[in-house]
Amino acid sequence: MSLRLDTDKESGVAVLTLDRPERLNAIDLATATELTSAWRALRFDDTVRAVVLTGAGGRAFSTGLDRDAVVPQPSSPYSQDDPLIAIGPKSNDLWKPVIAAVAGMACGGAFYLLGECDFVIADETAAFFDPHTSYGMVSAYESVLMAQRMPYGEVARMVLMGNAERVSVRRAYEVGLVSEVTAAGEALDAAVRCAAVVAGYPTEGVQGSVRALWAAKEAGRERGFAQAPHLISLGNLPGERQAELFAGRPRTTPRIR
Repeated sequence: MSLRLDTDKESGVAVLTLDRPERLNAIDLATATELTSAWRALRFDDTVRAVVLTGAGGRAFSTGLDRDAVVPQPSSPYSQDDPLIAIGPKSNDLWKPVIAAVAGMACGGAFYLLGECDFVIADETAAFFDPHTSYGMVSAYESVLMAQRMPYGEVARMVLMGNAERVSVRRAYEVGLVSEVTAAGEALDAAVRCAAVVAGYPTEGVQGSVRALWAAKEAGRERGFAQAPHLISLGNLPGERQAELFAGRPRTTPRIR
């Protein structure tokens, strides 16, 4: 298992941990399936009233899709199977509040998860970036989700600068991606404290509020997602060329802004 679920029935808070620290919590196909199953199981667990999502190891929240994952694709340019499309809580009809606790890197496919959390708490080690364009790939679903959380120009810069630049936790807080910054190693505790407060409120009102907030931005997300498969089919380089670019990436330290 590459997920760990810890539930405190007294507080009503569950902590769901991506537990592949040796792979920087990258999401392979098995982990994607586990995430979908975990969110759907939490829908039926009435002892859980709020969830904290985090990553093990401290070096990364998640670095997105595991580079070793093999995702067969149909030959039609009108069809595109995305292995991460259903890894988030809202995609699985979970309306219990989910708070992300981020330490270290959060990049690429990690935004599928962060984009469906209700708010994000990060420690001072956190850094956010989207490497798609550096490797000849279209940032589609990730961009749509982040455009719901950050100003357009900030998302555009993060996407277009690729591996050359990382968004510091300070900048992420300034633009609204992160709601609270903690000292190193303290984001999880801060997120659990917030989750315990929310879990103590009447659950119907809390879940209704989560659903209403999501509805406010749902139309834009759905329109963006509808375009994503075609843009990926048209814009992605062949897998072999992507692998060459990944293998030949410069070993320079990205700029932090």
